[in-house]
Amino acid sequence: HCLSVRAVCQREIDCDRGKGYSWKITLLRNYWKSKVKQEWLSGKYSNIPSQNSLPEKSMYPMDVDTWGEILEAELER
Repeated sequence: HCLSVRAVCQREIDCDRGKGYSWKITLLRNYWKSKVKQEWLSGKYSNIPSQNSLPEKSMYPMDVDTWGEILEAELER
């Protein structure tokens, strides 16, 4: 699980590890974020008609840099 989360959230994982969090805490802090971020990056939500069309678990608190990554990916589509 740690490697799959790091593949999507490398910056976030490295930051948490740099702050001294254990791998267990780091995984817990980033697991759902990686799932949501991967769905956004893959384009799953590219053509939604409204915010009401988003699935319940499509949002997760993310920092500005993460949303920047998602928007860059969207612009490239």
